[in-house]
Amino acid sequence: MANYYDLLGVSKSASEDEIKKAFRKLAHKHHPDKGGGDEKKFKEINEAYQVLSNKEKRRQYDQFGQTFSGNGGGPRQGHGGFEGFGGFSAQGGPASGWDFSGTGFEDIFSDMFGGGGRARGRARAGADIEVDVEISFEEMVRGAKKEIHLRKLSQCSVCHGTGGKPGVSEETCGDCKGRGQIQRAVQTIFGAFAQMTTCERCRGRGKVYREKCAECHGAGRLQKEERSSLEIPAGINDGQTLSVRGGGAAGEDGAPAGDLFVNVHIRPHPSFKRRGDDIVSQLQITFAQAALGDKVAVKTIEGDVMMKIPQGTQPGEVFRVRSKGVPHLGHFGRGDHLVTVVLAVPKKLSREEKELIERLGQLEG
Repeated sequence: MANYYDLLGVSKSASEDEIKKAFRKLAHKHHPDKGGGDEKKFKEINEAYQVLSNKEKRRQYDQFGQTFSGNGGGPRQGHGGFEGFGGFSAQGGPASGWDFSGTGFEDIFSDMFGGGGRARGRARAGADIEVDVEISFEEMVRGAKKEIHLRKLSQCSVCHGTGGKPGVSEETCGDCKGRGQIQRAVQTIFGAFAQMTTCERCRGRGKVYREKCAECHGAGRLQKEERSSLEIPAGINDGQTLSVRGGGAAGEDGAPAGDLFVNVHIRPHPSFKRRGDDIVSQLQITFAQAALGDKVAVKTIEGDVMMKIPQGTQPGEVFRVRSKGVPHLGHFGRGDHLVTVVLAVPKKLSREEKELIERLGQLEG
């Protein structure tokens, strides 16, 4: 079994926040609902996160290389290392000798036997959705409202997620007799087992509607084109992700919707660059302006401002225009605009200009 820390790409001393951040990043990348997603990899990182995000399970994993259930938190005598297999009991023997309750290895048995690991009535939450949005440099400085277009699983507007025809009552599921689970015998390398699987007809609820919703055909949700507005705050950084709780796909049987994650990308500006919360640009001046001083118009994100060039200004000097930079994200105030002076040297000179420069050179010599 792969090392859980290696699966998430974190060190053994990683904090809870680092583990959560690493899991979220990998979950977005490998989610089966995404193009190029990897269901197997998603299950692995989910299993790793379930252990490492739990203090007691993480302590057991660090000490023993696995987690345990039952009283005392250690392996049971005679069956050490098998705790954690959920939904199974041995046939023909005492159930207590093969207690596979808990978490950790349920997905392995689910893959082997094709069973559903969901407990009765526990509907799955909706999937998260990740999208990219591009904004201009000016929108980054001033903030913007963007309309997000999504095609996603949404709650049915006719049955409101129940899957039943409006006005029709529920009745006990005839397949599972209201238990929400169905037992079946499975032959494995460990012997014969009775496996409890989620009832496919009622999806673990124990009840079904006598008539299905005509709009969603009983699913409670369906694919829809949806639009939603997103407020992008002023001062956001390139590549930063905004989250919208409940903006993802609708959950099963009224379970909570997933979240929407929006990755913000900023188009480069032809004249300005961002350095922290400051905006930087260049200003070309002539030799006469640098030597004698002048007042010049400087372009900023808020329009032109007049700036004084002192006598004897040297190429490469930086001047500061206060409070014309990027707003501090989540705080009051904003950065400055930094102007770097560049000396403009003409490529072609008239005869008179050449003579004047030569005379200046003689005087300096």
